[in-house]
Amino acid sequence: MTSALDKTFDPAAIEARWYDHWETNGLFRPDRPGAEPFTIVNPPPNVTGSLHIGHALDNTLQDVVIRYERLRGKDALWVVGTDHAGIATQMVVERQLEERQDKRTNHSREDFVEKVWAWKAESGGTITRQLRRLGCSMDWGREQFTMDPHFTAAVTKVFVDLHRKGLIYRDKRLVNWDPRLKTAISDLEVETRETKGGFWRFRYPFADGSGAVEVATTRPETMLADMAVAVHPDDTRYAGVIGKEILQPITGRRFAVVADEHADPELGSGVVKITPGHDFNDFEVGKRAGIRPGDMLNMFDAEARVVQTADGLIPAEFIGMDRFDARALVVQRMKEAGFLIPHVTRDVDGAAVEADFEPRTIQTPFGDRGGVVIEPWLTDQWYVDAATLAKQPIEAVRSGEIEIVPKTWEKTFFNWMENIQPWCVSRQLWWGHRIPAWYDGAGNVFVAETEAEAQEQAGEGVTLTRDEDVLDTWFSSALWPFATLGWPEQTELLDRHYPNDLLISGFDILFFWDARMAMMGYFNMGQQPWKRLYLHGLVRAADGQKMSKSKGNVVDPLGLIDRFGADALRFFMAAMESQGRDVKMDESRVEGYRNFATKLWNAARFCQANGIGASRTLAAPAATSAVNRWIVGEVVATQALLDKAMADLRFDAAAGAIYHFAWDTFCDWYLELIKGAIDDETKAVAGWVLDQILVMLHPFMPFVTEELWHAQARLTGDVRPYDLIVAQWPAPDAAADPAAKAEVEWLIDLTRSLRTAKNELGLAPGTKLEAWLATPSDTAARVLSANQAALERVARLTAVHVAPAPEGAAMQIGAGGDALVIPLEGLIDIASEKARLSKALAASEKEAQALAGRLNNASFVERAKPEAVEKARADHAHHAGESERIRAALERLG
Repeated sequence: MTSALDKTFDPAAIEARWYDHWETNGLFRPDRPGAEPFTIVNPPPNVTGSLHIGHALDNTLQDVVIRYERLRGKDALWVVGTDHAGIATQMVVERQLEERQDKRTNHSREDFVEKVWAWKAESGGTITRQLRRLGCSMDWGREQFTMDPHFTAAVTKVFVDLHRKGLIYRDKRLVNWDPRLKTAISDLEVETRETKGGFWRFRYPFADGSGAVEVATTRPETMLADMAVAVHPDDTRYAGVIGKEILQPITGRRFAVVADEHADPELGSGVVKITPGHDFNDFEVGKRAGIRPGDMLNMFDAEARVVQTADGLIPAEFIGMDRFDARALVVQRMKEAGFLIPHVTRDVDGAAVEADFEPRTIQTPFGDRGGVVIEPWLTDQWYVDAATLAKQPIEAVRSGEIEIVPKTWEKTFFNWMENIQPWCVSRQLWWGHRIPAWYDGAGNVFVAETEAEAQEQAGEGVTLTRDEDVLDTWFSSALWPFATLGWPEQTELLDRHYPNDLLISGFDILFFWDARMAMMGYFNMGQQPWKRLYLHGLVRAADGQKMSKSKGNVVDPLGLIDRFGADALRFFMAAMESQGRDVKMDESRVEGYRNFATKLWNAARFCQANGIGASRTLAAPAATSAVNRWIVGEVVATQALLDKAMADLRFDAAAGAIYHFAWDTFCDWYLELIKGAIDDETKAVAGWVLDQILVMLHPFMPFVTEELWHAQARLTGDVRPYDLIVAQWPAPDAAADPAAKAEVEWLIDLTRSLRTAKNELGLAPGTKLEAWLATPSDTAARVLSANQAALERVARLTAVHVAPAPEGAAMQIGAGGDALVIPLEGLIDIASEKARLSKALAASEKEAQALAGRLNNASFVERAKPEAVEKARADHAHHAGESERIRAALERLG
């Protein structure tokens, strides 16, 4: 009989075809109204995005779970959609305008937003097409977008409801301001980079001419808006100057010396200049000193150029200057006036060398999107009372109502949530959800879901102007678990699928998104958004470094799919995902899993060539032979391992269980053991086992398994009654057979031992041998009486004599608890072999000893390059293992 499969496994030939079939036929969410619901939502990727390796990991894990639960018969819903990505999307469209020598401000707000929608219609679906290539079985029929009308209505309602309860308010506070994008951004969107900077020291004179204090700063330009000088209340050096007035040299502004614990007596002179309008710490000092936020001085515009402060004291020459140009001019003017304290060092000859500043490496905040230095800026913004909203999620995690996996992330979660600051949710953009607030001429604010409702609040005839700002993108995505299900309408879908069962996300968005979903879930729904939160690590380069374009070590998942197939990449991601650890990219392993798919393909071809087709039963077929009883028991054991691993969200363990069963147990041993003895019973059992492999492997490798599922049926001219994607999870209705397991494992143990011994002694793998076993165990006796053909074909033993071994050189082989003796006379030159092995042992031991000495040398381990140390460790392990192998070979020779 011939195979219905091509000789070569070609992933590209099957992937697009099967994905289109699944999606076209609605198989990602089959109609199961009475089934137990299971729900996950995808972290919505930016509409501007394309698939990167992190997406590949995140979505593979989600798809493994959803396919697994679908196979278990559940009403499995995987909500899919994209985020409107306020800043990122506006930047894309503005960049397009710049390419045409145009800019956003040449257009009305409405026209610009229309251009964004046009871009979205043309180019915004890139990542969703790429998710399909990965095999993601999402509910595309209900694809969501955070700017969809129903979602916008949900966002507006939440804002209004929070405001009515006093949990959203407008306040004047410092924000992280991006001068390039001209918008506030959150702390989480600020990345700190090391930059070369300086530490300048200046004298600030007392207004009464009685002396001066020394202040130091890394940002001299901000002295144009200084409003105080602070010293520590316990610093005895300055006890007598607290309350005295300083006369700032450039502006002529007078301000007091205040006592505040922010001033560190051990740092510099112990005196700190305070610019409350442009530094987060200074803002708090200013408030403690009695300066109202509304009275704090602002010296920058939205582009970080110097503007006149409210008191009009900044000299005209600074007005309009860029902040860094202003820095240089401030230093120059202070130096000219004799208030700069030079930094003094010594040259090689010991002579004093003066410089304007002390060079320092500064931890500098940059906007992760704008790419410029962030400026703390005092503005009126909208804030959410995050501390109040955080209380229920904190309690939910403590009580176990929300389970975080791995549990080690709980400490990080609590630390952030218990110290959470007000959440600034307004952004100075045009693309996004417009804040539902209107102002009258006196500045009174009216928050409502519609302008008509706001007008009703304000009164007839009052002219209202709408707030120009939009909401932080993370505000809307925080509603994802319930707004995607139809909320605020009480839909059947919402009743059935909220709360969600599981959220899978990278740990890097725990605070961006996960924690905020928990806040919004409890506020709006009175329940947790999901029962479990699984946090996976990052995908790193092979050497453990973080991937970045600047390092040139970014891996394109689509390129890997082109080369090795989606199944191979998916299996790599699952197999390498170990709770709490990052994934190191290793293309050779991806290629190895492509080989695994090929191995399974060839195993199916072998089955078909031997008349083994699709099974017609969920329960295991009747089995009488030991090898068939054994393989049925191994299916039962593998399923138990896989189910336990999936329940614990141990993706690596789940992938490992099905991998080892399919490759080692089924392909390498079972198919080898049944060769030449494939009767009707074995055909039925083998076909059933292959079906179970396809079902259990399907969540990890959906494409090749679906292809083989149908190919097995085509062998006999049958058609499967359903596709594998909606098949039933294994239900063997069988148990392990200890006696059969002992027999087959005895035979496998014997074969492995023989193969190892032949390799050690330089015997050809196909060499046929005879063995003696004087007193066989019960297991050995059963194997010897019923498996002579397998012993000769697999173990390459022509005979096993139940008798004492003859005298002479021999080796001893273990199998289970039995020890078989195999004569070596005439097979090898014993003396020459001993000499050769002894020489090789001495060389390996010498090399291992030398490497051990090097590794025990602390100087080498600390000073050598990490890769050199790693290589030395690997070489030592190799030579130590080789020495053990050679000793075992010598022992065999007696």
